[in-house]
Amino acid sequence: MPITEIKSAQTFNDTIKGDKLVVVDFFATWCGPCRMIAPKFHDLANEFPDAVFLKVDVDEVPDVASQCGISAMPTFHLYKRGEKVAEVVGADAKALREAVEANAK
Repeated sequence: MPITEIKSAQTFNDTIKGDKLVVVDFFATWCGPCRMIAPKFHDLANEFPDAVFLKVDVDEVPDVASQCGISAMPTFHLYKRGEKVAEVVGADAKALREAVEANAK
């Protein structure tokens, strides 16, 4: 499943309201831990094709980062029907996998 890079708050808000699980990676290009976990995020996107995977560059779309209260990168939010159901702060691949598995049902 491809990962969509969000470029606007409108696209972000429309996407998280869908019926599918939405997994969002809030990252920055200058963030070393973000680069380290990116391949794991890509693997999860392939492993869970029924979920929607998004990337939000906090420097390119600061209004989305602000709306979501992002203060550290990477931060991962999981949404169902517009409601945040889980959050993982930091490059913790195990915690991210567990959050996706728990909410993909």
